[in-house]
Amino acid sequence: MNAAVLANPLPADVRLTRALASTLFVVVGLGVVAAGLLALARLPVFTIRSIQIEGEVSRNTAATIRTHALPALRGNFFTLDLRRGREAFQRVPWVRRAVVRRVWPNGLKVSLEEHHPAALWRGLRDGEEDRLVNREGEVFEANVGDVEEDRLPQLAGPDGSSSKVLALYQRLVPVFDRLDMGLERLSLTDRGSWQADLDTGAKVELGRGEPQEVLARAERFARTLPQVTARFQRPLATADLRHADGYAVKLKGITTTMEATPAKPGAPKTRTR
Repeated sequence: MNAAVLANPLPADVRLTRALASTLFVVVGLGVVAAGLLALARLPVFTIRSIQIEGEVSRNTAATIRTHALPALRGNFFTLDLRRGREAFQRVPWVRRAVVRRVWPNGLKVSLEEHHPAALWRGLRDGEEDRLVNREGEVFEANVGDVEEDRLPQLAGPDGSSSKVLALYQRLVPVFDRLDMGLERLSLTDRGSWQADLDTGAKVELGRGEPQEVLARAERFARTLPQVTARFQRPLATADLRHADGYAVKLKGITTTMEATPAKPGAPKTRTR
């Protein structure tokens, strides 16, 4: 046989037909495999049958978690959307963060982190219900009556300011503690002015400014107030720290203006009216 004849390539239409046949074979094969896997994934053995809860669960019972989270879970071991599953568990009261993992072949493991209340949050809008602030400064919805902690402090401010208000509250507490006065409420108005209510019934206008400025005015106030109250032997009623050159205090029955520059080292200069 002539070698030149054997070396001739196949006609183009034959080569095209073979290529199409090969491609079709691969596609059909992949389709069969995909259908098989889909049928396998839908077997009852992969239906979610167990959910293991771990982490912080002191605020919720298993029944509460099931009631709030399970209706939102859709799919089986393979098809469940873990992001949506996480969101479902984070809608459970008191749950701050949830991590959801698959457990072969039909289970889930859920790790929960609960909110730890640090204060009550009171918005500035009329009729707005009390909420709670956690240790991270986040406002969250929960039944306030479930809080065991006695006399949580009250914080108030515009939307989105809870972290800032909590941070300043925590820095002001030791300042007023030195005066044997507990800080019961700290408020930030829409105009950026800070106000404090003390457990003695006294009210303190802290004025505007960044937290560091407000803290500096409160420190100056705490250093000199004991000398004033000792001199007049009257308890504090109100204080106004918004003055540039000092502050004004009202003792029960007496109103006194404190100047920033004392008449003697260590002694406050007062004007009484």
